[in-house]
Amino acid sequence: MFTGIVQGMAEVHSCQENGRNLILEVAFPQGTMLQQQLGASVAINGVCLTVAKIEGDVLTFDVIDTTLKLTNIGKLKPGSQVNFERAARMGDEVGGHVMSGHIMTTLSVRHVEQIEESFHIRFSIDNQQVDARRYLFDKGYVGLNGASLTISAIGNDWIEVSLIPETLRLTTFGLLQAGDVVNLEIDAHTQATVDTVERVLKQRGIVLP
Repeated sequence: MFTGIVQGMAEVHSCQENGRNLILEVAFPQGTMLQQQLGASVAINGVCLTVAKIEGDVLTFDVIDTTLKLTNIGKLKPGSQVNFERAARMGDEVGGHVMSGHIMTTLSVRHVEQIEESFHIRFSIDNQQVDARRYLFDKGYVGLNGASLTISAIGNDWIEVSLIPETLRLTTFGLLQAGDVVNLEIDAHTQATVDTVERVLKQRGIVLP
């Protein structure tokens, strides 16, 4: 389980193909992975990955082909910056919202706007993400590259988030440009609520537009 409160940025050390899978090595800021264990979970750009090897501040993860298809992990290269969060522990403060690290799809950056301290990023929703659109609401929670964010504006084929300076300092959002791809995770409670409402309405013969 994760909270969506990104703990910082790490750098991809190497990416090595392993058949249809990928061996990913990530170098973390000094001391951020102290007492980390083999088999533990770490969110990389919001993707829940299992620690397979530890060498100081460099951790190795095995990424399966299904994950590569659904996420932006396959687009990473040595030197790429990624968001990371260690798994939450029982009793930790949940400052964001509960996240599983299971990505639904990816969204592409439509445009980035910065006016003084105001920073906005708009993401496109195309036909491939039409199912995800059902779960996106104005002021609703969303997980983007592992960060728990609030949707500040929404249209038929886009969503927008507004970021504070602290989020920009700790994450890769300040590096994003038009065309870049981010991972999208939908809040599990939102999914359950929407699915339940749609099922009840269908049973009553009410069809949503």
